[in-house]
Amino acid sequence: MSDTDNTGELPPRPYRGWTFDEQPVGKRWSTARRTITETDLIVYATQFGFGEGLFLDATAAERAGYSGRLVPGSLVMSLAEGLVISGGAIAGTGIAYLGATVEVKGPTFVGDTLQVVAEVTEARLTSRGDRGVVTTRNEVFNQHRQIVMVYTPTRMVLRQHAD
Repeated sequence: MSDTDNTGELPPRPYRGWTFDEQPVGKRWSTARRTITETDLIVYATQFGFGEGLFLDATAAERAGYSGRLVPGSLVMSLAEGLVISGGAIAGTGIAYLGATVEVKGPTFVGDTLQVVAEVTEARLTSRGDRGVVTTRNEVFNQHRQIVMVYTPTRMVLRQHAD
């Protein structure tokens, strides 16, 4: 999957949560963008015990061959999920997060701007029939259009809007 279609444009953003029936295999969408700040990294690293020099010491990161302070992959994943959720793709329709596989494809640094492009790769109704299980392939891009992470969340989604 690439981040753009043949016209060079990003897929549309959701305007409200999609139901199971509105998420067929192949459906694609994009999120807003978000820049990772120094505050994001410091709060995350100190609150959750990521005291590694690569995250907190610019000199240590440079000695390891990086051009800036790295951002932990778990923070990148959290920010990407925040973009998906705040974009409304599962607003009012998502009822359970069932898990994900995560692959870090490249380094992410303070100051990088992230965006997610998602594509439905699997969708099946549950035995109850009022909900389905949807898996997406979420590609996380930086401002240079490089993929820095790919993760594949599986969620349980209602078949009809709750409202």
